[in-house]
Amino acid sequence: MTDIDATFSNPRPADSLVTLTHVIYALHAFTVVTGIISSAFILTAFLTGWPSILAVILNYLKRDEARGTYLESHFRWQIRTFWFALLWVAIAWLLIITLFGIPFGIAVFIIAGLWVLYRIVRGWLRLMDRQAMPSQD
Repeated sequence: MTDIDATFSNPRPADSLVTLTHVIYALHAFTVVTGIISSAFILTAFLTGWPSILAVILNYLKRDEARGTYLESHFRWQIRTFWFALLWVAIAWLLIITLFGIPFGIAVFIIAGLWVLYRIVRGWLRLMDRQAMPSQD
């Protein structure tokens, strides 16, 4: 058992909850792909797309069931990804409303979008290996 796993009292969650966690990652990934193939930024698609909004709602509704399992760290990871992405959008828009900040705002959108993509891929890969996310996320 690793240090990460030692923090969870019930290491084996219900299979249905594992499946739901995969569905939540898939909803987030679908929204990111939509942002990549459309004219939208990854970040704005992630925050305004119905799949990601539905995914965050599911995270909040089911996180009590995940408590005490390695899935708790995935739910925390997904929720924090959403809220930090929202923070980055706010910062980008604050930069964009100033004339000189437009290039920096666009850079924030692009970098934060890549960060969201990274977090979805990293989280989903660890979920496939049935591993918890690190506590420093």
